[in-house]
Amino acid sequence: MMTQALTDYRDETNPGPRPHLFGRGRFKILAYWVTTGLIAAALLFTGAIDIAHPPSAVAFLAHLGYPAYFAVLIGTWKVLGGITLLAPRWPRLKEWAYAGVFFDLTGAAISHAASGDPAPNVLVPLVMTALAVASWSLRPESRKLGIVKD
Repeated sequence: MMTQALTDYRDETNPGPRPHLFGRGRFKILAYWVTTGLIAAALLFTGAIDIAHPPSAVAFLAHLGYPAYFAVLIGTWKVLGGITLLAPRWPRLKEWAYAGVFFDLTGAAISHAASGDPAPNVLVPLVMTALAVASWSLRPESRKLGIVKD
C-alpha cells in the first residue's frame, strides 16, 4: 500500500506548503518600507529641527554658506516631503518628493565638500541618497505613477 505525505496532497482545502516568509515579493515590500521609513524619519526629524530654528541649526547652515531664513524654508519642504513619502496615494506628488529628496541630499553633500568638511559629512548625505533611490526603485505598483497617455 502506498502512502502519501500530507504536504504532498493538494486540493482546494490544502493549497500546499506555505510560501517562504521572505519570498521575493515580501522581501521587496520589506526593503521598500525600511528604506522609505529611514528616509521619511530623517526628513521629518531634520525638517522639524530646521523649522524650530535653534541657534545650532542656524550656525550649521551659516557654516555651509546659507542665510538664516533658509532653515525654515528647507525644513518646511523636508517635513512635507517626509509626509508625502509615507502617505498613501498621490503618486505624482511622490515623484516630486523623491526628486526633492535627491536634490536636497546631493546638494548637502556638495555643500559639505565645498565647505571643506571631513569625509563623513560628505558621505552621510550620499548614503542617504542611495537609500532614497532604493526606496524609489522598490515602490509597489500602487505608489508608482501610471503610464501617461497622449
